[in-house]
Amino acid sequence: MVANLRKYFLLFIVWSIFSLNGCNNDLFGLFGSTDLDIRWQARNTFNFLTPDERNIPSGESWGDEYSFIVLSDTHIEDGNTFGLNKLKNVIDSNVKFVVFNGDITQNGKRKDIKAFMETVRSWGVPCYPVAGNHDFYFGNWPEWKELIGSTCYRVKSGGTTLLIMDSANAYFGAKQLDWLEDELKRANGRLFVFSHVNLFAENPANLQHFTDIRERARITSLLKGRCDAMFMGHVHQRIVRELGGVKYITTEDFRSQDIYCQVWVSQNGIRWEFKKL
Repeated sequence: MVANLRKYFLLFIVWSIFSLNGCNNDLFGLFGSTDLDIRWQARNTFNFLTPDERNIPSGESWGDEYSFIVLSDTHIEDGNTFGLNKLKNVIDSNVKFVVFNGDITQNGKRKDIKAFMETVRSWGVPCYPVAGNHDFYFGNWPEWKELIGSTCYRVKSGGTTLLIMDSANAYFGAKQLDWLEDELKRANGRLFVFSHVNLFAENPANLQHFTDIRERARITSLLKGRCDAMFMGHVHQRIVRELGGVKYITTEDFRSQDIYCQVWVSQNGIRWEFKKL
């Protein structure tokens, strides 16, 4: 009897933690997610992105002045994209790409990944997916692997580098951080990093962020003076901080807020604005 009570109490505590933080969690799906090491082994496998979307040809380079859009937590569910296609209306000639910063789907189901792919393929710009914890719920990593591919990759266009990282398990791991360090040595010009899980919490009640302070210290040290901005999601709230000359920007969830972040890049620096559809 006592053992059962302890078990149910533990489940209640876990459920409460996730319920108090806005990531629309499914507790049972959480325990069916996959391990980062398994996904790391599948790096450099690309099915959704073409070679020209990962290494922009010189004649199509984004140049020194351009714009891009970042949104997070679309949580596509049962084929419902929650008005995602409306974003197509704000993509003009100055917008060169869109980044979906994790939790693209609610449960990683095949039909929801396909709904994402079918929606964005008509937009006329590269759309870069970032892996979120929900995208691998119920052991659905094989679906992502088959339809999308790698969860950690680089995009290069002229003087701009994008580094897409896998934080779906709320940590990066030594191998991925070593990869980041190597990529930083190769990068020149503008540099943007994207991660689903946020590095910083806004208040003590928000536990959905990196809890390994050593990893957080290493990545902020690596990015210091080298990176223009790091974009994150996951907590369904806006958090903006600056550390070591790097802007750390966490966006609200698109599913319930219809909010996205538009970034403008110029020779003078970067600026951004949160917009609502």
